[in-house]
Amino acid sequence: MILYTLHDNGYIDIDNIESCKDVHVYVNLTNRCPCACTFCLRQTKEMTESNTLWLKQEPSVKDVINEFQKYNLNDFAEVTFCGFGEPITRVDDVVQIAKFLKNCRKDLPIRINTNGLGNLIHEKDITPMFKDCIDTVSISLNAPDENEYLELTRSRFGLQSFNAMLEFAVKCKDYVPYVVLTVVDIIGAEKIQKCQKICDDLDVQLRVRPFEV
Repeated sequence: MILYTLHDNGYIDIDNIESCKDVHVYVNLTNRCPCACTFCLRQTKEMTESNTLWLKQEPSVKDVINEFQKYNLNDFAEVTFCGFGEPITRVDDVVQIAKFLKNCRKDLPIRINTNGLGNLIHEKDITPMFKDCIDTVSISLNAPDENEYLELTRSRFGLQSFNAMLEFAVKCKDYVPYVVLTVVDIIGAEKIQKCQKICDDLDVQLRVRPFEV
């Protein structure tokens, strides 16, 4: 699936829904990711051929734009780059697609769900690329310190990942209207409180989301 939405606790190609009115559309660009998170659905959830997000091959920018051109963009509530992989591994393509969408509908909210390691992946600051085309960057904080973060995410970049992710969040604030850090509720109240302190210090929002099984 390239364009999908959430439906009955699963994923469904937006081609297979009755109406796209007010639908939240997700763009699935890649399987690649520098992390192997212990809680990731790639590790924990088996999917059937009809609802898997695993891509047999990465869609080109043209493929994705062709998919969007099947629909009335005025129907969409939001478009989010988020799939089984880390969308920012293809940051040039994300930005190109986002700019196409903004060209077609300037007020369409566009979000990236990311692990926040884009600057490590590309070995440069990519956040200026988001200016005027990305409205929200949602970053997985996951844990309140670098050791637990690495234990959970198993990032190939090692211990530097945690601080790099926080620095990425701060840099995004210069170019993106909304920057959000997220954690899952199962980490417990004490760790959530520590994560809230991190977000307060960075002046970004914390969102606590339910753990998916």
